Amino acid sequence: MEQVAQTTSPHIPVLLDPILDAVSPVSGRWVDGTFGAGGYTRALLDAGATTVFAIDRDPEVFERAKTWSGEYGDRLQLVEGTFGQMDALLDGPMDGVVLDIGVSSMQIDQAERGFSFQKDGPLDMRMSQSGQSAADVVNHASEAELADILFQYGEERASRRIAKAMVDARKIAPVLTTSQLVDIIEKTLPKSKPGMAHPATRSFQALRIAVNDELGQLVRGLYAAEAILAAGGVLAVVTFHSLEDRIVKRFLAARSGSKPKGNRWAPEEARDDPQFELMGRKAISARDDELAANPRARSAKLRVARRTEAPVGEVDFGGLGLPKLSLKSVSQ
Repeated sequence: MEQVAQTTSPHIPVLLDPILDAVSPVSGRWVDGTFGAGGYTRALLDAGATTVFAIDRDPEVFERAKTWSGEYGDRLQLVEGTFGQMDALLDGPMDGVVLDIGVSSMQIDQAERGFSFQKDGPLDMRMSQSGQSAADVVNHASEAELADILFQYGEERASRRIAKAMVDARKIAPVLTTSQLVDIIEKTLPKSKPGMAHPATRSFQALRIAVNDELGQLVRGLYAAEAILAAGGVLAVVTFHSLEDRIVKRFLAARSGSKPKGNRWAPEEARDDPQFELMGRKAISARDDELAANPRARSAKLRVARRTEAPVGEVDFGGLGLPKLSLKSVSQ
């Protein structure tokens, strides 16, 4: 479960040093698929990348970057879009792809973006600032659809109770602000004990994932990275909760040939040459010094793999641990 520190401090890139250690020496053309405040992009450029193509769906981040992006000239290319489209947006091959999955602390800190249950603002949550908002979902989805969203994307055990409370509340008045939604959830669930997550944490995570199709974007991004990486190119992915990490872990296991073979008595399946070589069997977590400086890193996990010379494999969404809701979105 993603626990984002509610802070007004600048966004700090998570697991930056372990990423640079894993991909050193840095050279060639790189993709930062989740540009945000530009922490990974700047580090890659400073470490020796020839060019970084920085992708983000939030147009606001490019406005923020104007204060420093000119320092890098043509070495920095800003691209508005989603990292799930990187192979269509950019011409490969690339020498590396870095993805930091989830919402940035900058977005959390802006009450008007509606991501935070600790800040009153419009119930929005759209990273791209366009399309269906969280308020649209809460006020128009059926009770069953809301329960599915909360359970599958937030792993919220009280999903049915909360969904019913949302529907009951919107019959009286539309649910348009984060404080309204928090009030509904707090009245539905027991008060959290000291040291435990706020009762609205899982519901806000679930709605954010649904509004932004985050898991669908992640899967598309993994396949797009495979398609755009050169042989020897590196894929580094940082995740913040179990849903994301499970998808990345299973994708890399399947594409590296390390996926379990299953029943030993069943005929062995024909396997293509692996598209990736794992750079470490286990996910990398933040060290104590990083945790002290950046609490957001507490739940972060980094997985790194190197692209082989094998041709791009067939796209297969099965077996990646995707919730049924996301399976629908990626197959459309």
